[in-house]
Amino acid sequence: MYPLLYIWGLVILFLLWIKVKGLEYVIIHQRWIFVCLFLLPLSVIFDVYYYVRSWIIFKMCSAPKLHDQRVRDIQRQVREWKKEGGKKHMCTGRPGWLTVSLRVGKYKKTHKNIMINMMDILEVDTKRQVVRVEPLANMGQLTALLNSIGWTLPVLPELDDLTVGGLVMGTGIESSSHIYGLFQHICVAYELVLADGSLVRCTEKENPELFYSVPWSCGTLGFLVAAEIRIIPAQKWVKLRYKAVRGLDAICKTFAEESANKENQFVEGLQYSLNEAVVMTGTMTNHAEPDKINCIGHYYKPWFFKHVEKFLKEDGVAVEYIPLRHYYHRHTRSIFWELQDIIPFGNNSLFRYMFGWMVPPKISLLKLTQGETIRHLYEQHHVVQDMLVPMQHIKTAIARFHQDIHVYPLWLCPFILPSQPGMVHPKGDEEELYVDIGAYGEPKVKHFEAQASTRQLEKFVRDVHGFQMLYADVYMERQEFWEMFDGTLYHKLRKELGCENAFPEVYDKICKAARH
Repeated sequence: MYPLLYIWGLVILFLLWIKVKGLEYVIIHQRWIFVCLFLLPLSVIFDVYYYVRSWIIFKMCSAPKLHDQRVRDIQRQVREWKKEGGKKHMCTGRPGWLTVSLRVGKYKKTHKNIMINMMDILEVDTKRQVVRVEPLANMGQLTALLNSIGWTLPVLPELDDLTVGGLVMGTGIESSSHIYGLFQHICVAYELVLADGSLVRCTEKENPELFYSVPWSCGTLGFLVAAEIRIIPAQKWVKLRYKAVRGLDAICKTFAEESANKENQFVEGLQYSLNEAVVMTGTMTNHAEPDKINCIGHYYKPWFFKHVEKFLKEDGVAVEYIPLRHYYHRHTRSIFWELQDIIPFGNNSLFRYMFGWMVPPKISLLKLTQGETIRHLYEQHHVVQDMLVPMQHIKTAIARFHQDIHVYPLWLCPFILPSQPGMVHPKGDEEELYVDIGAYGEPKVKHFEAQASTRQLEKFVRDVHGFQMLYADVYMERQEFWEMFDGTLYHKLRKELGCENAFPEVYDKICKAARH
């Protein structure tokens, strides 16, 4: 009884404090309090609801029947827009705060919103080795189901809340991408509702121009309603090897060599300073050495990037066996290392044991409650960028990141980029090995200015024929954007499919200079 009275007393005092200081003051200056007391419990409720819902729907096999109804409803909405004269561009009706991207597009308020409620796994076909899913199915759902029946995606991007639609229309990457490419390269078919309301399926052989143009188009060619994605047999464990490397030349050499070695099923690097990094390589296995098992996904375990940092103190190669699903979502609990800026004591052992089971807060809820003041502060004093550059330029690229923004750790993830039509492809006619350099955190350079510093990085990436992930803030002018991306096929299809009056151009949808 007394503990409950004590807790209620603290709650009343806290509410009085909010009343005196104001909710905005608390959210800005003591954000961790708001996150721990409200957003973490709400995030747990969200997760439980969506997990139970998807499990029931899949077990009852009702998803395919509902899917057809949902597609017809989207077609109806598009045809109604057309009958009304098509005066506004169309976009999905999903609120901007629900997306994983930190960017909040204002176009949702000015465009015709088409409601798309499609978040189910429709079918797992083990004979064809494909899974058919709706666009709002996320990576957490897919790993929970596929791993339980012995299958997995060849490329399974990190965070649980990343959706298939976002990864198809934008892009996705994982530490297996040096073998399989980006997320788009494991997709074998897309189904879209076009600007005239028709339903179209596209593959490498059926409507191939549309198939190659959909990735990176950000929903400006049609509404994705389903995707078929390759699956491969899964094994129980990932045998992960940690190797500390010192000196920028040695880091780049080791990382490039391990990335080119196809015997490594997973390759990843975490760079903690200009001259210190840990390079990790992994292979799937069904057998593990009991004394080397580390279930890193348990809520009470240290955050993965902090765990990896300890290997900087060791010589040689350390080995651990990690459950496959734990490995796939190794950065989820700490949102890579972003959560340390929101809950500074989040990796403290006491916090992990008491409250770690609620971590992480949903990115969507963080966006919804941040307000304009925090959003502006984040834009000006925080970096979230992924730049994709040819592996041959990795040393120069890391030096530029160090010089222009000085954010650590850096995430290093290799990927093979096939020579295929579309917005993103190598400069030559052959596939090329690239590296994704991810920078997430507060810049440590003096006089950092978000627009000027990002534009410097963007220019460097263009000069080496690299690419910028479009979920982040993009400051390029229109001409610069289309120097980076190949818009030949994209613009051709927009004319042929009547998209110019139906959907905004991708640049107008995502770039700071054009966003409205």
